[in-house]
Order: sequence, then C-alpha cells, then structure tokens
Amino acid sequence: MSILRLVALESTPQQAKYNLKIKIKFCLLPLSYFLSVGMPLVRVQPAIAAEPSVLGVVKSQENTAQWQGITERLQAAKVAYCVIDLENVRNVTDLSALPVVFLPNIATISPTQAIALEEWISQGGKVIASGPVGNMSQPGVRQLLRSLLGAYWGFEMNQPSQVQPLRINTQNWVRQPGLAGTIHGGVVIPASLTSKPAAIWQSKDTPSAVVTTERSTVLGWQWGTDTAAPVAMDSAWLRAAVSRYVPLSNAPTPTPKNCNGSAVAISPPTPTAIAPPPQATVTRQAEPIERIAPRGLLAPDSNNRMTNVEAIALQQELQNLIGRFESAQLAANAQNGIKANSTVESTAVAQALIEAKAIAKIIPQLVQQGNYIAARNQWLKAQQILWQNYPSRPLAQPEIRAMWLDRGSIVRAGSEQGLAKIFDQLAAAGINTVFFETVNAGYPIYQSAVAPQQNPLIRGWDPLASAVKLAKARDMELHAWVWVFAAGNQRHNTIVNLSVNYPGPLIAANPDWASYDNQGSMFPPGQGKPFLDPANPEVRSYLLRLFEEIVSRYQVDGLQLDYIRYPFQDPGAERTYGYGKAARQKFQQLTGVDPVQISPRQPDLWQKWTQFRTQQVDSFVTEVSQHLRRKHPQLILSAAVFPLAEHERIQKLQQHWEVWASRGDVDMIVPMTYALDTYRFQRLAQPWITSNKLGSTLLLPGIRLLDLPVSTAVDQIQLARDLPVSGYSLFAVENLSDELQRLFQQTQGNIQAPVPYRQPFQTATARYNSLQQEWNFLAANNQLRLQGRSLSLFNVQVADVENALKQLAAEPSLNRLTVARAALTNFQLQFRSWIRPYALENPYQAKVWENRLATIERLLNYGETVVLKREVAPVAHRE
Repeated sequence: MSILRLVALESTPQQAKYNLKIKIKFCLLPLSYFLSVGMPLVRVQPAIAAEPSVLGVVKSQENTAQWQGITERLQAAKVAYCVIDLENVRNVTDLSALPVVFLPNIATISPTQAIALEEWISQGGKVIASGPVGNMSQPGVRQLLRSLLGAYWGFEMNQPSQVQPLRINTQNWVRQPGLAGTIHGGVVIPASLTSKPAAIWQSKDTPSAVVTTERSTVLGWQWGTDTAAPVAMDSAWLRAAVSRYVPLSNAPTPTPKNCNGSAVAISPPTPTAIAPPPQATVTRQAEPIERIAPRGLLAPDSNNRMTNVEAIALQQELQNLIGRFESAQLAANAQNGIKANSTVESTAVAQALIEAKAIAKIIPQLVQQGNYIAARNQWLKAQQILWQNYPSRPLAQPEIRAMWLDRGSIVRAGSEQGLAKIFDQLAAAGINTVFFETVNAGYPIYQSAVAPQQNPLIRGWDPLASAVKLAKARDMELHAWVWVFAAGNQRHNTIVNLSVNYPGPLIAANPDWASYDNQGSMFPPGQGKPFLDPANPEVRSYLLRLFEEIVSRYQVDGLQLDYIRYPFQDPGAERTYGYGKAARQKFQQLTGVDPVQISPRQPDLWQKWTQFRTQQVDSFVTEVSQHLRRKHPQLILSAAVFPLAEHERIQKLQQHWEVWASRGDVDMIVPMTYALDTYRFQRLAQPWITSNKLGSTLLLPGIRLLDLPVSTAVDQIQLARDLPVSGYSLFAVENLSDELQRLFQQTQGNIQAPVPYRQPFQTATARYNSLQQEWNFLAANNQLRLQGRSLSLFNVQVADVENALKQLAAEPSLNRLTVARAALTNFQLQFRSWIRPYALENPYQAKVWENRLATIERLLNYGETVVLKREVAPVAHRE
C-alpha cells in the first residue's frame, strides 16, 4: 500500500445522476478451486457452471453500448467467464473470488476501486486491460493504475496498423495462431522496469501494441469493437492472455451469469452514459452529455471511510481552490488600487487564507485518526471561509462573457417588454454576448419566409427583432443560435400537444430530407430528435437560405451553429445513423456499395462511410462560412461542439471541428465542457486549450449552470480566467440565479472593455494592461521578488511590449503585428527566469501569468486573420 501514499487522488464523490457509476461484484467458486489456485477464501457457494469461471469481465456504463461485440468475442474465445457489474467496490473481499479480471475499455475507475484492485493484485490476482484503461480517472488513480498494470495508453494511432507479436523467450504465449493482423489502436507505454512489450505496431519507431508484467496484460486497442479489430483476432488475443495465468480447455463457453450467481439481465443497448434531462422545457439539457463530473466525496457529517489517498486528494484540490481564490483577489486588488493590509477586508482575506491552508495540512491527520466526519467538514469549512471572503469588487478582465438565451426563457418572456427585463439583467451582469435561440427543432422563433412554420409557442410578436434591438441599445452582441441538422424534438412535441413521433415541420413537409439509423428508424434510440440528411442538396440549400434570411433581415452580429453533426452512435454495437436517401445514393455512386449493406466488421468500407458522413458536415460548415461572409464579412461564426476525443467524436458524431477551426471557417469553438466540479471542468477543457489544431480560432469553454452551486460556477469562471482562453459561455439564462446575478453585477458588471472576437488587438492591449496592474501592485507591496538589474530589465521589456501592442491596436498593420509578436515572444522567453523567485512561493499565480501571455499571443493570431486578412472583403463586396 506504500504506493498509495505517493499519489494524490481526486476526491471520490457521492455519485450524481450524470456520473459514470462503477460496480464490482465477483463470482464465488468452490473450495477445491480456491485450494488449487492458492487464493484467499472468502466464502463457499456451489459452482455456477459445470466448468468454473476463470475470468471476470467487467461491465460498466462505459462499455454497455459495446457489450454485444464483447459478448460475441467472449463466446468465440471459449473462456469460461462471468459478468462483473461495477458499482460498489469497497474493499478487497469484493475481488477475491476469481484468478483473472478483464477490464475492457473502462476509462473511469474510482479511488476506492483502484485501492481494492491493488490489494487484490497483491494477493495474487491477475488483470487484463484493453483500450485507454483508467485514462478518464482522477490523476492519482491514473498514477496508481500505471503502477499496477505496468503500462498505460499513450495516444491513439491515426490509422489502422499491423500488429506484430514478439515471439521471444519471455513472451512465449504470443506464439499462438491468429494474433497477427490489422488493428486500429493506440500506443501502449511501458511504465515500470518489469514491463515488457509482447507485440508492436509495424509503423514508424515500432511502438508497443501489447505490454505485460507478471501480473498484467495491457492490449492497446478497444477490445470488442468492430472498428478496432475483427472478432477472430480479439478472441485469439483474449484466450492467449488468459492462458498466461490459468489453463484453458476448448469446451464451449457456458451461458454466462453474473459473478454473484444471478442471471445476466438482458436489456436493449443504450447510448453510453446518456442520462435524460430533468425538465421537458430544457433544450440543451436534452443533449446526451457523455462525461459529467461528480461533486466530490464531501457529504457533510458522513463517517464513511476515507483513505489516505482520498485525504491527499482533498488536500490537493483545496490548494488549487486557494490558488484560484488568490488569483481573484489579486485581480480585484490591482484593478481597484487597494494596498496590501490597508483595509479590514484584506485582513480578513489574509486570515481566511491562513485558515484554509492550515486545514489542507490537517485533513490527512484527521483521516489517519479515523475522524472522517471532521475531515469532510473541515474541507467544507475551508471552502466556505474562502467563499465568504470572495471579492465583491470588479475583477473581470477584457473577455467574452457569453450566455445562451434559451427558447424556454424567450417563450416565458412573452413580449418585448418581458424580454427587455432579461436583457437588463444580462447587461447589469456584464454579459457582452448573447447566443439567442433562433431555430429550435425545425421552428424559427420568428415568422419566416423560408421555413414552413414559426414556433407555435410564439404568438403576436417577433422575439428576434426585439432581441436585436434590445442588445444594440445595451451595447451587447446578439448571435443567432440555430439548430442545424436536428429537425425535431419529441419533448417539444409534448409541449405543443403533437404526436410524440411527429418529425418536425421540415421532415413532415419533405420526407426525403430525413436521415435514418441502420434499423430504418428516424429517431435515434434514446435521443428523441430526428436529423436531416446533410448529404441532401435540398437540405443544404434550405439551411443556407434560412441562415441568409436571419443574417440579412435582422442584422445579427453572429451565427452559432448547434447540432452541426449526426446523432450519437456506437459502431461497436452496430447502432449507426446517416442512411438518408441522398446519402445512400451518393455513397453508392462513389463506392458501388449501399452503406446499409456494410458494417464496422468491414474496416476499409466502414472507414470510407465514416469519412463520407464526416465530410458532409465539414463541407457544409465551409459552405455556410463562405456564403455568409461574402455578403456579411463582419459576421462572427461560432459552433457549439462536444469535447470528446477527436477519433471518438468522429466515430460517434462525425463532428470534426478541428478541421473547421484550422481552415478558419469559424471564429469561435464553444466546447460544452459541462461539469459539476472545477477539476472535471478543467480536464474536459484542457486538451483543446493546449491543442495546436485550432489555427487562429478562439476557444470559449461552456459552463452549465443547472444544479451548479454559485460558488462552483464562480470557481469555474475563475479557472477560465486563469487559463489561456478568451472568456466563457454560460448555459443558460433559465438557470441564472439571483445570487449569481448579484455577484456578476459586483465583479464584472459595468466594466467597459473591448470584446476579443470583435477587437482582438485592442483586447490584447487591455489584457496586457491588466497584467501590468497586477505586477505593479505586487511590486508596490514588495511582493514581486524582483530586485536590482533583474527588476530594471523586467521593466524595460514590459514597456517594450506595451508600446508595441498599443501601436498595433491604434493602427493595425502586418509590420506592427510583426513588431508586437517579436516583443511579446522575447518577453515570454525571459519571463519564467525573471519570475522564478516569486514562483517558488506562488507557483499557481506564476502559471496564470504565463497562460495570460499565451492568450495575448492567440489574440494576435486571431487578429491577423480577421482584421488584417479579411479587411479587403468589405471593399470587394461593395464593388
């Protein structure tokens, strides 16, 4: 257990309704079996089959949709197995009945389960794992799993590759037939001195495809999915891996049961971790969010056992919270010219920080004493102390502060007067960009000359015309938010008293426009929204005319594309979508094959089918961008997208938004990084924040307010301010509480500042001035830790960057941009060495400054594209 003291696991929460739940219950075998394998005895029950199970196969919500393919391969492997439903693993006694456990494609494992797994392995248990096992777990869990498995999934390969078993003396088990072939997988990284490759990819540098230790076998692909490997190869690899640990017969696999002896429940496959929305009137909440964070294991007055590693996790997250709190305080003090220790408030803040830091240190001690109630309540006390001292003064920097104004709130407003109250609220809260829901479920919110029917919930007024007028009067930007390919909504049907299976006005009037799943159903199972066929030229023409009408008639500032994708699918479970009449005809013309006749078991054809559908979406985004920008060069285009991994997103949604960003088709990407805690929010946003695939496109993380405490919402916003992004977007107006509204008024209301996507060079200058304010504030209070020559050089470089940015903002040109970039780059190269003395005591804040300098760099890149390279477009249009 010593390794557990070396890693910090994120707090394990009581599971929220959207959280991935993990269950483990294991099969109980006869006494003779335990004696033969030397396993510890828990209790004895009769065998569940003539041949005892040797393998426990873990089933969770993460691989439920893949279960059909997994079961097929298990049967083909002829390995006696039982099914493990992951949910309530608390200690090693839950894991002590089987010699081998298989974790197929389970990316999320809790700290409690990881600890139980470690103890079980230490008593002789063996593990087989496939895919990015544990990669979505908390950091400490990932570290522990790397130690236990001796390997981890590094990254996915761009294309299928030949896997070559290494038939060497230490890996005799891979001499079995059927293990060589083509697989779409990822690189497995050895993580210990005892880790040995058992197979490699025949590609550049021959990276590892399979890695083993004495107690583990890690397969570098999503085992059980047709998009990764065929049935024969998967079953051969599993049988070979199990044979490393126990002898196998060739007897047919008995009918599987759960490992506790109960019958396996048979239920239709459901989308991975898709939860229903809590209210019928909510729009985006109806969207299946695959990964949403837990709240933390902080139920007050709970005496449930907390491990030392969980205590370390609480301590670490509290330190992160302290860092964000100090960052907010510094911004507020610098903006408002407050001197250190000059007010009663600053004394209270200092005392709050002392108490919070002390609590972070004593939590592990309380856990060691078994005082779990005190440990939890102390953490909550520290959080409350910090929250009670959160700044109530202006602290926001120049940024995009956006909010989605949903259809439900528009309908409830009922008139322009009612809508004006909402815009007054938003303006007072400092919101500068409104994503106004304009097309929902096939219905425009206004009376259209293009669309067949206005939303029936709107009577006697034009909300879009009112919204444009109200936004302009308050110096806010109004962006029309439109559903693109989703053309109906079963929940909306119930609200307007229509049949639940009504496909929406577009498909009802144009049946050939519809798309279907591979079973011929228009409605994707469990999702409730029929989709248009993106390959249909009439669909594309209609949408272009509708968007042109919105942009031209109402002079909106921007257009946001939502549902710019296909519905959720799972190719591994053969649940796919996109079989519209036009799509089938086009694909058959290209390949000679009707796509309904192919499956993921045919990798080459399936890859072509996936690429075909993805290209329909990609090309339409380009078409929209080029068509609208020819006439409206000042229009800001954005897209609301899912933050899934790139390959997974293409397979499940055909949404390749990196392509749109890199081509410059959109100005902003708004990933829906919805999470119920700040740690999870950062994990969802971080890959895209650091991505080099977005070109000059701005990134705007989405924060969902539903069920989010005000303190957590503010904490996520502060994290966004501390990361290299240009702002944030909140979903949605209907979830904006009075408490959050008041806090916004105090901290970001009435701040006049440029908007990054509209004035990128001015924003870069203003954001740099905010940094200067913080450095000057600390220097004036002898806290910057810079002296003598270092301080002089620092001040010279600071002034050089300031002057270059000011000149660029005043008169943009390529020459001035070059000068500003050079000055900023030179400053960034030296900044870390200058700031090192301060960073030793304040590492979080030092990293924040580096992030903000990176944001300025990105604003310069964006400005080059939209200000300097598009500036000729208005002239060309006038001609």
